[in-house]
Formats: sequence, structure tokens, C-alpha cells
Amino acid sequence: MPIFSPRRYQPAYLPLRRDKAAVRAFTAFERTVKGALFGCRMCGNCILQETAFVCPMTCPMGLRNGLCGGASAEHCAVDPTRPCTWFKIYERAERLGRLDQLLEINAPLDGNKVGHETWLDALRLWRERDKGPHPIELVTDREKFQQEWDSFFHDLRQPAWWEGDAAYHPPAYSEPISGLEAGLRSGAFVVTAEIAPPLTASTKLLDKKVNMLRGYVTAANFTDNASAAARMSSIASSKLCLDDGLEPVMQLQARDRSRVALESDAMGAAGLGIRNILCLSGDHACFGPSPSCKPDQSDLDAVQLLWMLRRMRDEGKYLDGREIKQRPQWFLGAAGSPFGAPPKYEAIRAEKKINAGAQFIQTQPIFDHAHFLEWLAALDQRNLLDKVYILAGIVPLKSSQAAHFMADTVPGVVVPPAVLARMDAAGEDKEAQQETGIAIALELLEQLQQTPGIHGVHIMAVHWEEVVPRLIDDAGLPRPVLAGERVMA
Repeated sequence: MPIFSPRRYQPAYLPLRRDKAAVRAFTAFERTVKGALFGCRMCGNCILQETAFVCPMTCPMGLRNGLCGGASAEHCAVDPTRPCTWFKIYERAERLGRLDQLLEINAPLDGNKVGHETWLDALRLWRERDKGPHPIELVTDREKFQQEWDSFFHDLRQPAWWEGDAAYHPPAYSEPISGLEAGLRSGAFVVTAEIAPPLTASTKLLDKKVNMLRGYVTAANFTDNASAAARMSSIASSKLCLDDGLEPVMQLQARDRSRVALESDAMGAAGLGIRNILCLSGDHACFGPSPSCKPDQSDLDAVQLLWMLRRMRDEGKYLDGREIKQRPQWFLGAAGSPFGAPPKYEAIRAEKKINAGAQFIQTQPIFDHAHFLEWLAALDQRNLLDKVYILAGIVPLKSSQAAHFMADTVPGVVVPPAVLARMDAAGEDKEAQQETGIAIALELLEQLQQTPGIHGVHIMAVHWEEVVPRLIDDAGLPRPVLAGERVMA
């Protein structure tokens, strides 16, 4: 067991190339020492200085920028026998007064560096720099030494092709890119809804659901192989939705895709006229059906995906530096998890996403309005509410069984006992259970319409899309007005 980190979930990386014998010996020594101290996997880009000396690569998902949506203080969402690595990072950073150090957007791994030593790289960089840190200043000028120390390790962990930082990066354009963005900018209370892509090659049911929602919602989300289970792709479903006259929100999750595939899919979406992209890390493979793919399928996380796509859009360059002559147009979004970790931790995660490029956030389902307000307050304390549009998640419960399933098995979702009791009190009658679920959803919609800082709602009906028009009408939510290719409120 490492001294400073949880035990690592996967073994250390092996290098792609064979070094000279002397370097191999040094690498083996470094691997042994850092493995005993930090559970080091030899990722080739050490960020221990930022993560309070807890190695983030001990996280089963390899997340380098914060918590997953299912994190809890009790255990890891992927492996319940181990603690959550990122909870350990946040807790130690808070004790050391270094929580804001976690805002820096860390780079994905460089395949040419994984498995290789980093201490010799650090020594080479230190010798090349003119600005220190100089050991003598540890005695003569400790403040200067600390500044140079932090600067040195920042330069060491932030490669030139990434240039990560902890600053907010607003979009580099002025006019709205999509109808969803136009509606949100107008100040109207915007409604989006989710449609599950079909399991088959037939598009009839998808067309039916799109036609059912057109005129009721500003845009429709299409999940991207949620729960690590294959369906029709989000990009194909989004294009079909666009052809049917409703603006889509294409979900793009990082699991199973390399950075090359993600850049390619996003650029393909831009070419097809898909303007809204919701960037996700994706559910771990363990949550999918068997047989599962190997468990190291995350090249990027959601924060890194946002950073990469924003730079493609605003700076006109791929991650490898190639120029993009005709830049893509995207309105970028992210998921929010008000009920995962304590709000003060979730707010830091949200800030990283906003700094990286998230312009709107669609949250996990809300059943506890008071707890949701705590998350909003944590975002407000970090001055985030003026930098992002928030669409609060609503799931109408179709049955008591569905309510208990969400409460017991869906990471990051909290269903209060009072809600479960109401669903159970509806008895065995399916229609009575549905009506109770609708009543609960309508009560939440009324509360959310009166909540400052909320710009709309995102309704996730989970294969019950036909209830969405009724919810919108019964709640008195505004209907969008179609204007050409944009949805203007």
C-alpha cells in the first residue's frame, strides 16, 4: 500500500521504446521509490505538486482533473473496495490550504513519455532555466523560492502542446452559434429534453419522438452509449433529429475514444451542422453489459475534452498543432453533479469545466431542491453563475421500482426518502404511480422556475418521452418559437 495515495487500480505503464541500460536502471529505481510512496504508474507527466501529493493515476478511470459524477466519500464508484482517489486529493488539499491549486487544467498523457523516468527530465529543465528555483533562496528569500518552485513545476507538467492553466477562457465569438445558445442569451426559461438513441438500425421510433417534442423543447439531447452499452451513435441520431426540424445536443463522451477519434467526431458533427456538444467523461466500462472492454479506455476526461474543442474552435488548431482553416462552430456544454461530492468540491470541478470552455451545464436529476440550492450557492461563491447557463435536470418517475433503482444504483443521484415514500404510497397501480411521479416533477419544475441562477430545465424522461409535452403544458413552461434554423424564445 503506498504511503500517500490509495493503492493503484492498474499496473505501472511500460514504455513504448527501449532506453539505454543506464536510463532503464534509473527508471526502475524511480518506479520503485515513487510506487512505494505514491502508487506511481509512471505516467510521464507527474502532477503531484498540484494534487497534494496524492497520485490521480490511482483513480480507476485515470481522471486527472477531478471527481467523476459518481464519487462518494465512502468508496470509489468503479471499485467499492477502495476509497475514491479524488476525495483523498480534495481532503488533503483542503487541509493544506491548496484547494485552488486543483483548478489548473492538466494535460492528457503523452504516449511517448509514459513508462519513462521524469526525474532526469526535471533535472534537465532546471539546468536550462535561468529563473530557478535556486537552493540558496530557500534561506535568503523563501517567498521568491516558493514562486520559482511553483513556476518550475508548472512548466514541467504543462507541455507546449497543451498550455493548461487555471484561468477562465470566454468564447472568442460574439453572435450565438445555435438556437439553444440564442434562446439562453435571450433570458427566456429554456427547456431541453433527452431522447435515447434506438437499439436498432430503424429510425422510425426516433423520428416519432422527435416529432413529438418539436415545438415543445428548444433542443433534444442524444446520449452517447450511456452506461457503456452500445446504441445508435449520438452523431447519427443528432443528424436525423436535425433533418426532422429539431435542434440536437450531441453528447460526446471520452470513454472508448482516443483524442484523435474525439477530434474527428466533433469535426464531423460541425460539418453536418450540429452546433451543440455536451462533453462527458463517460461511464466506466464496468457499468456496461458483459463482456466488458478492457478497463483503461479513457484517453481524455470531460475537462480535457472541453479544453481541446474550445481551442479548436477559438484558436483554430488541432491538439497536435495543425492549423484549422475553416474553424468549427460549437456551443459547448458539460454535465453538473449537484449531489455527488460536497458542494465545495463539486464547485471546483464545475469551475474547471467552465474555465476549460463549458458554456452551459445540464445537471444530474434533481429530487432535493434544498440540496440543489447548496450546490448553486457553492457555484455563486466562486463567481460562476454569470459565466455559464444552467439547465436543471428533471426525471419524471414512472414507477416506484424506477425510483428505488435510481436511489440505489445510479451514481451521483439522490432520491430523498420522502420521495420514495410518496411513490410507494401510490400502491401497485401503474397509472397511480405515474401520476405521482408527474406530480413530483411538476412541483420541482415550479420551484426551479422561481430559482435565481437557473436558465431552464433539462427533462430526462428515460424512455417515457411522451410525458414531456404534458409536463411542459401543465407547468406552464414557455414554448419555443421556430425561426429558420434557430429556436428563438
